[in-house]
Amino acid sequence: MSRRGEFGLIADLFAPLASSEPGALALTDDAAVLDLPAGYQLVTTVDAIVAGVHFLPDDPPETIARKLMRVNLSDLAAMGAKPRAAFLTCAFPKGLDDQWIEAFASGLAADVAAFAMPIAGGDTVSTPGPATFTLTALGLVPAGTAVLRSGARGGDLLAVTGTIGDGALGLLAARQADGSGGAHQAFLADRYRVPQPRLDVAAGLAGHMHACMDISDGLVQDLGHVCEVSGVGATVDMARVPLSAAAQAWLAEGRGSWEQIMTGGDDYELLMAFPASAAHIIAAWNASGGTPVTVIGTFTEGTGLHLTDPAGQAWTPVRTGFTHF
Repeated sequence: MSRRGEFGLIADLFAPLASSEPGALALTDDAAVLDLPAGYQLVTTVDAIVAGVHFLPDDPPETIARKLMRVNLSDLAAMGAKPRAAFLTCAFPKGLDDQWIEAFASGLAADVAAFAMPIAGGDTVSTPGPATFTLTALGLVPAGTAVLRSGARGGDLLAVTGTIGDGALGLLAARQADGSGGAHQAFLADRYRVPQPRLDVAAGLAGHMHACMDISDGLVQDLGHVCEVSGVGATVDMARVPLSAAAQAWLAEGRGSWEQIMTGGDDYELLMAFPASAAHIIAAWNASGGTPVTVIGTFTEGTGLHLTDPAGQAWTPVRTGFTHF
């Protein structure tokens, strides 16, 4: 473990990440005291990432820290929340050197600044097991405006942000140490290691959404969650699912498959339900240059998912998505 010891690590590397939050008390106490603006509700989410499960053990420590921050920010974005503060728990493997921990803190600092998300507290421990990190993220929404998964209605437009499948293909890319995939491999690996929370879409379009969820465990599986809690079904036209140039190239080269794209997960894009009347709002958003939003299907009355592949044939995945158990 670090030569600094627990309190030295906190003082040197993590207390600076709390400097913009007076309620963090410079991390000198065991709890924070945060002020909340009148008329707002607190949105709280927590995610853990474990070496060998959510990131590769030899991933750069900077990207591990940034992924930890961003998967939580993605949950806030899905509810239309603005970042407020975060609480961090680090379980560093025994024997980890100072340089690795400093790089981890550096990556975290970059995202604290980029997303105005100060670290307001947490815990630092050592572990004989794999590196494990947990972040509890707090966000704010005007009272009564949080976007839930349960609001989708039959006839709603089914839309997604960004591009789908980069996370799953990115895991394959990150595992290939030979660099044979060139620029596409580098792009996809970066998408796996450093996802992009769609906070701009949350800020600009949340008021028009009926429902929203981020895509962490695969588009098919997460769409199923929205349908289940909303009591609706859905149709998806896979020809309309947006793919990056890198994903298209890997598909063409046989390096990836539609199964991976639709069910692999780790995209952290948003899956949204909009009323049909919002089509012009989506078009105006796309024209404004924000993160692209693409309509890929509709929510339907009744239940069940109906997917058609790019050739127009009914398509059923072998599995719906990632599961821990």
